[in-house]
Amino acid sequence: MTKTGTLKVAERADVIVRELRESDLPLADVILRSAFDTFTGVASLFGDKDYVRTRWLADPGAAFAAERDGQLVGTNLITSWGSVGFFGPLSVRPELWDRGIASRLMEATVALFDRLGTAHAGLFTFAQSARHLGLYQKFGFWPRFLTPVMAKPAVAGQQSSSAIRYTELPPAERVQALDACRELTATAYEGLDLEREIRAVESQNLGEVVLLDDSAGLAGVAVCHLGAGTEAGSRGCYVKFGLARPGPGAERRFGALLDACEALAVDHHADHVELGMNTGRHEAYAAVMARGYRGGLVGVTMHRANDEGYSRPGVWLIDDWR
Repeated sequence: MTKTGTLKVAERADVIVRELRESDLPLADVILRSAFDTFTGVASLFGDKDYVRTRWLADPGAAFAAERDGQLVGTNLITSWGSVGFFGPLSVRPELWDRGIASRLMEATVALFDRLGTAHAGLFTFAQSARHLGLYQKFGFWPRFLTPVMAKPAVAGQQSSSAIRYTELPPAERVQALDACRELTATAYEGLDLEREIRAVESQNLGEVVLLDDSAGLAGVAVCHLGAGTEAGSRGCYVKFGLARPGPGAERRFGALLDACEALAVDHHADHVELGMNTGRHEAYAAVMARGYRGGLVGVTMHRANDEGYSRPGVWLIDDWR
């Protein structure tokens, strides 16, 4: 799996960019919430969701802090899925917007992608914001596809007898499952690897990983967060990543994977299932719509060098890069 290595400190005038430390996390969370509440005008936008501590714990070497006069003023969190990487939430204290702090964080972020050899890099941002689009375009990221965050009530329904839950497997079988997941995700994009995300769910007790088997091997995988203190929030089941094996029968496998996620939500007393659906994956987007998922927040993914990556027809994949 790709390792982050040691981050170099970046400086300009009175702004220093360094690694985010565990002692920074409480204030980093406050800055994140203040920035996004201010921009959207929605009080407590994130509720009891956690994006800062959970992502830092998953990869402490891939998070940046911006300091000014010795005070924490901004942060950025980078997620590495093998050959694929994305960043965010990037946040700066609202009273210090338009002072170049976000650009300093972006310089460090792009440099990290370069050191990691990330083949496909991107982000999710507000589709209507010229400020955000302009900032990221300066660093070679271009808007590609609208990505609605979609949800539906969690209702008990069909669940395939082939559905397996990763945390219920014995340790030796978990290792085998990680290898199978790596082979499956490589069908969407070479080097795409969810091991770090899966291990974060396991080690931090964030939720569950759903696995579907059939006669040809691993048919699908979904990484799900459940409840408060995760990216799902209270009474939520958030499908952070999901993928069904491509080829003949892919739509059926994708439907079975969604069934298994909904069954997981019901078992954990969640009242809704939430997921991100990039519209560049047209068949998967249409299938999610047909199952009654409806959009709320609509963002846009921006891709470095305008590379489509795995957001293309024929890829039955769920994610949103928030």
